[in-house]
Amino acid sequence: MATIQKEREELIEMFGIHFELLYNLPPLGSRILGLLIVDGCKTGLTFEEIVEKMGASKSSISTNLNLLLKMDKINYYTLSGDRKKYFKPSPFSERLSNYIKILDFEKKIIDKLITYREQTISCKEEQCNMENVKAYKIHVCEVEELLIKTIEKFKEIEINNSKNN
Repeated sequence: MATIQKEREELIEMFGIHFELLYNLPPLGSRILGLLIVDGCKTGLTFEEIVEKMGASKSSISTNLNLLLKMDKINYYTLSGDRKKYFKPSPFSERLSNYIKILDFEKKIIDKLITYREQTISCKEEQCNMENVKAYKIHVCEVEELLIKTIEKFKEIEINNSKNN
């Protein structure tokens, strides 16, 4: 049993490091998100449970939960007659949808750079840069296509799981 507990703690820490780098989140927020993914996907965790498991102050937990909520990384639900909020990680489909927004903006930048470069190209290096940018745009579009398919698959899984619960 101690091995599973150690494995759980390592997993939460790995998620924490990953989310710090990926989303530029503070360490506590990253680890809260990791905790919710590992321990909270079934019924969610209450504020009190998060405080207890993280061993941080209530104000620090509250600040980081609010940040995660604003960033759409987590959500919560309440039960009738129960004043507690139950925090859960946002569904995969929602978390990945943010990448589509990033890719859309990146494609706008790429298109603007291509238009600019086409009007101002004046040397071999700029021609090489133009070719690289066009190749990169193809890559971004392929990533976007794959991401859209993945999000559709996640939505399908999430809908099927919600019907079975």
